[in-house]
Amino acid sequence: MKTAVYFCRSCGNESAKWLGRCPACQEWNSLVEAPSRESPPHRRLETGSAAGPLSRWACPADRRSTGIAPLDRVLGGGMVPGMGILIGGDPGIGKSTLLLQTGASVARPGGVALYATAEESGEQIALRARRLGIASDHLLILPENSLDRILEVADEAKPATLIIDSIQTISTSALESPAGSIAQVRESASRLLFFSKERGLPLFLIGHVTKDGSLAGPKTLEHLVDTVIYFEGDSSFAHRILRTTKNRFGPAGEMGVFEMTDRGLSPVENPSSLFLSQRRAGAPGSVVFCCLEGTLPVLVETQALVAGTGSASPRRTSTGFDPGRTALLLAVLEKRVGLSLSGNDVFVNVAGGVRISEPAADLPVACALASSFLNRPARMDTVVFGEVGLVGEVRAVGRSGERVREAARMGFRRCILPHANLRDLAFEKGVELAGVTSLAEAVESLL
Repeated sequence: MKTAVYFCRSCGNESAKWLGRCPACQEWNSLVEAPSRESPPHRRLETGSAAGPLSRWACPADRRSTGIAPLDRVLGGGMVPGMGILIGGDPGIGKSTLLLQTGASVARPGGVALYATAEESGEQIALRARRLGIASDHLLILPENSLDRILEVADEAKPATLIIDSIQTISTSALESPAGSIAQVRESASRLLFFSKERGLPLFLIGHVTKDGSLAGPKTLEHLVDTVIYFEGDSSFAHRILRTTKNRFGPAGEMGVFEMTDRGLSPVENPSSLFLSQRRAGAPGSVVFCCLEGTLPVLVETQALVAGTGSASPRRTSTGFDPGRTALLLAVLEKRVGLSLSGNDVFVNVAGGVRISEPAADLPVACALASSFLNRPARMDTVVFGEVGLVGEVRAVGRSGERVREAARMGFRRCILPHANLRDLAFEKGVELAGVTSLAEAVESLL
């Protein structure tokens, strides 16, 4: 007799009966029914190893380059044997293009790459490859949606890299539920990851995203893989951003930048130059900030517009920056600096479609707001960073030396930074370091 089980769409928790609220993650109305059928038991990796001291396992990971520098950076230095990588992003952002380029880059004599797709035909893949200038006989294309057939072909071909496009479109005959269901996604991912780790080959999984931008399917999918990467971008901009949210083989939060061209995705070697390329000289409300994306320092332009309004409820809009932090900075500027901003519409934007969340962005955004309100442009040769507290103090931030060096490399001659960070910095030739202790002092120094 077949029974039914219920899976939570948010966390993947399994329940024998339907519940209005998931007992694991406390989400409401997240349990969905999936028919249950006895499936083959999961195999275990039989290593025959016994417990031993930590020094026994302390051997460096054997990394292999993908041939694409920004992708290597977000992976922590390259691919590791048996590494499971999940890449998510909006439709049309370039996920398939990036992994097709990656497959062509790692494919070589003695080490083929297998690209299995259930979303496109072989002819469609060939057309994209021709447009990208890819003509490698060592890149194998498999249009297939059956997990059992994919694993059979992979076992015969013995590829150096396996790419699945996408995990939500393949299914196994061991389950009766349709492709994309929680049961199918979890079972397919588990078997693919076991196959990958058993044979020591890197595995790339493309994942769909929901309307709110999170990866579709059970949350256990993100727990199963070693690395989770989001592909970000906007159709109005030519650049695309890879960002790591989880990495068992390197630091999370790393960023890689690409430019979308008619020949595919081209790595951007100098993201700071890209994001500052259209900065307008002498414009009030524009301040340059050096943010840290993982280990990569990047200069971006923070913009603000403060305009009078006749509305009883002035607008507060932030793009690329936390709206809650914007409201906090407005209150601090009004209370501690004496700027009357409550009767104005306020708009904050990070140019280039970049999203910044670190506290070090407080000071440049506050200075941009003051610059726009006073209609006085900031100095063009100045970079600003620092955290702002509720009493108007400027607090120290991490890795200030890397930020200053990036500013100097890009030709900036002055940095406004927390005074507490000065003791951590050696003299940087050609860069004036202006340490400030309060927001009022920073506004005066900049304007």
